[in-house]
Amino acid sequence: MSYGIGIVGTGMIARHHARAIEKAKGVRVAAVASRSEERAQQLAGELGCKGHGDLVSLLDDPEVQIVSICTPSGAHLEPALAAAEAGKHIIIEKPIEITLDRCDQIIDAAGKHGVQLGGIFQSRFFGAARAVKSAVDAGRFGEMVLADAYVKLFRPQAYYDEGGWKGTARYDGGGALMNQSIHAVDLLLWFAGPVRSVQAYTDVRGHERIEVEDTAVAALRFESGAMGVIEGSTAVFPGFLKRIEISGTGGSAILEEEDLKTWVFHDERADDDDIRSRFAAETATGGGAADPGAIGTEGHRKQFEDFANALASGQEVELDGVEARKAVALILAIYESANSGREVKVSC
Repeated sequence: MSYGIGIVGTGMIARHHARAIEKAKGVRVAAVASRSEERAQQLAGELGCKGHGDLVSLLDDPEVQIVSICTPSGAHLEPALAAAEAGKHIIIEKPIEITLDRCDQIIDAAGKHGVQLGGIFQSRFFGAARAVKSAVDAGRFGEMVLADAYVKLFRPQAYYDEGGWKGTARYDGGGALMNQSIHAVDLLLWFAGPVRSVQAYTDVRGHERIEVEDTAVAALRFESGAMGVIEGSTAVFPGFLKRIEISGTGGSAILEEEDLKTWVFHDERADDDDIRSRFAAETATGGGAADPGAIGTEGHRKQFEDFANALASGQEVELDGVEARKAVALILAIYESANSGREVKVSC
């Protein structure tokens, strides 16, 4: 079965979703919707699907079984609630929303109406990331000591000036952390587990006319006892690939975007050389380091396929709303710490 997906939104990420869906098995782009009839019809013409000038008509479309929400981050709640009430399954581009209350409203609505809810975190679906996760689950790192994420990107002032919503608290919900670094934050939580508390600083170092941070640093204490650091910025020229470092008493791994830069364990296994070789140079794009459009579709493709497979088999999606909420919770705790100047416990 091929599930029809209706994309809500017509911006850059909507087009990215469409390209990924076109390559994915078990799904197809059935329709797009925008508050602008002109933009909806333009994108629909590009994709060869139906265009709707409002959300209601898209939700009434019998060819749409899944709704992909690609509106600004702080405008995910309303279409998600409407989609759930219409009995449509929902997949939402990161973050699923910008406050925990709004995240919880979406999660509760999906449960109430019996629809599947997924949050996009495509970095989890790359081979190198899954190799690290498997090693964590197998206990190969021993006692976790440090778990760190470094996201040093570059966005020119023009990036924030266009569109009218980027860099705003109402629609972006945050800056370098909530918008860009959230992928690394999600991976860090997936690898190292929940964070107990944070102490953080945020600032605007390289931009004007924005309401949110372009630079943040946070010290973490994980529930496991491990410690870590998150650094996120959109003011670092020329921009670098995101980097995750996992270090333990039994081994260490460093992930740079999709590339496995370090894979060393006290107790080596027969397949370690193969893993090092296979994932040494996987990144095929700029990773969004300096250009937000310079990202590949492979991770999204795999996540859309996982979503379709879950629907077909009656299983839960791998990355549901509860999982997607965790990165938002940690980032909001970082903001609270930065604003208050004190250590903050993380709300799970």
